[in-house]
Amino acid sequence: MIQYLALCIKTAITILNVFFNTQTGEIMVALIQNWLKIFEFSQDLTIILAKSLVFLFIIILALIADRIARQIILPKVYQLAAGTKSSWDNTFKNHGFFNQTVRLVPVIILYSLVPAVFDKESLALFYIQKGLAAYAMILSVFIVDALLNASHEIYNTFTVSRKIPIKIFIQTAKLGYYFICGIFIISLLFNKTPLYLVSGLGAMTAVLMFIFKDSILGFIAGIQLTANKMVAIGDWIEMPKYSADGDVIELGLATVKVRNFDKTVTMIPTYALISESFKNWRGMKESGGRRIKRAIHIDINSIKFCDQEMIDRFQKVQYISEYIASKKTELENYNKKVNAAHQINIRRLTNIGILRAYLVHYLKGHPYINQGMTFLVRQLKPTENGLPIETYVFCKEVEWSKFEAVQSDIFDHILAIVPEFDLRIFQSPTGNDFKAAINFQPR
Repeated sequence: MIQYLALCIKTAITILNVFFNTQTGEIMVALIQNWLKIFEFSQDLTIILAKSLVFLFIIILALIADRIARQIILPKVYQLAAGTKSSWDNTFKNHGFFNQTVRLVPVIILYSLVPAVFDKESLALFYIQKGLAAYAMILSVFIVDALLNASHEIYNTFTVSRKIPIKIFIQTAKLGYYFICGIFIISLLFNKTPLYLVSGLGAMTAVLMFIFKDSILGFIAGIQLTANKMVAIGDWIEMPKYSADGDVIELGLATVKVRNFDKTVTMIPTYALISESFKNWRGMKESGGRRIKRAIHIDINSIKFCDQEMIDRFQKVQYISEYIASKKTELENYNKKVNAAHQINIRRLTNIGILRAYLVHYLKGHPYINQGMTFLVRQLKPTENGLPIETYVFCKEVEWSKFEAVQSDIFDHILAIVPEFDLRIFQSPTGNDFKAAINFQPR
């Protein structure tokens, strides 16, 4: 498809160079002058009429060429694009690249033939050519815009686009091309060289820096973000200052769009990702483990030493039977070496210690816990809310919904199993607790 399009463009340029040039227009003017001589007009009138007819013919020719390009050639190009296996040509079609390109055909015809109608030094020719050139530059803006948009969409089909987004560079290229075209159009209209206008912009540097401040900062930030791989499309980031907590859906020249988990969209200045701190959860996803860090609070009044009945009962629990057996042997060996005249002198098993051992073995055998990452079941500092027993492990599931399901299942089990160790979960008294205490009647 691309080779065919290139061949068509090359053929069209050749035809335009052969048939639509100044020499062709001059021949047309000469032929019409010879034909008008039969009416015996004056020499000056004959030239004016001949050039007027040629000018009208050139306009009609340009309109016909535009109609042929739009209604015959363009549908054929679209048909060929639809018949190819590649989707790239369809992308260029959807962004209007072909449609914008064919609009240059009448401009080229007019620009090539108009000099045959007017004197080379005439102001009419000067303004017409300058106007056509300016119009061609404007059309080129739309063509380049469509080309860059299509290229960006094609790039986004590749996996690398999620790690290295280029939208910032696409927008910068557009902005730069718009600026260059603007300089050229002004230079055409005022008949000044572009260098003359560029040199005159030195005095306006401060104003331009103020106007394009966000774009310049965004471009610099975009380079740093891309080069350092700080953030990419699809990353989950947190930035509390801007109330952003969600997935990055767009990296632009001026703003970064974040779709929060409540489906709202937050706009963050691109440069803020460089100048301010934010949290990127990509490392968590790539590591293959998502942290579970949660504590249950045990009522301290329920903590006690284990009697023989409790030990016999706990030995029947699969996860801790071996632990209790080894611990009993260890404590017996220790207690033989000390004075057992008082219970304080000897070491004994506690229900809170056995609970911690149970949680360790339970989580060690859990299929969704990543055993290769940090693994802790620890006792934290006692507080007015009881004794915290914290679970600090990593879940293999990093997707939010699956992670929450695994975490909930684990703590459903932990909360339900605590009473089996003669322990109580600490909970602040509620209205029903006070009501029961008031209505309590001892026997």
